[in-house]
Amino acid sequence: MTRVLVTNDDGIDAPGLHVLARHAVEAGLEVTVAAPARQSSGASASIIAAEEDGRIAMEQRELPGLNGVPAYAVRGGPGLIALIAAHGAFGAPAELVLSGVNHGANVGRAILHSGTVGAALTGGLNGAWGVAVSLDVGMNPTEFHWEAGAAAALGILPFLLERPRGTVVNVNAPNAASNRGTVEASLAPFGIVQTTLSERGAGHIRLAVEDLPNTPEPGSDAALLADGWVTLTGLDPVSHVPLGFTGN
Repeated sequence: MTRVLVTNDDGIDAPGLHVLARHAVEAGLEVTVAAPARQSSGASASIIAAEEDGRIAMEQRELPGLNGVPAYAVRGGPGLIALIAAHGAFGAPAELVLSGVNHGANVGRAILHSGTVGAALTGGLNGAWGVAVSLDVGMNPTEFHWEAGAAAALGILPFLLERPRGTVVNVNAPNAASNRGTVEASLAPFGIVQTTLSERGAGHIRLAVEDLPNTPEPGSDAALLADGWVTLTGLDPVSHVPLGFTGN
């Protein structure tokens, strides 16, 4: 039975986390849930934690609909959680990290900043398969199809588990009861939202998030997701680019 860590960046009480964990249990996986005690969106793969005398605080929880599933609220972000899980913080290290279902799409190169993606990448760096899964709820959702996001993540596992350990994928699902299927997609040059500086004052600034005005690049994850597809993108956790430097 595959050992699975289910985590997220929306926090331990997020409904997307609970639905993803339930789907993993129903698929016959050995599930442990560990997620931030509070919202940690935008944490990327940060391993900063709230420490007390050098110790990372965490609390065991009982989650609705997940009786008997070990669950922990951790005073740290999802990247840190994936890291300490790989070192045995919650028992035997996970073979698979499922991160999500995130509240909002994670597409384009802007996924660099995503805590959802950061957890999956950290899992991959430590020898686990990694899946980041997000639901494209838009800016003002009126309903949430968490089941669709969880089903998309679990649906690609047979393919993923045939790949080498350390393989990491990013999955995005439309916020709808049905979709056109799953398709492999490239990363868009940007995301589907942008962060802007909305206010600057003495000793403070304020940021705002808004939709990008441009049309997504054809064939990219942003464009295909908008067209009703579940998108699947392979990610390279850490790589280098040869520069051709020969010295001074």
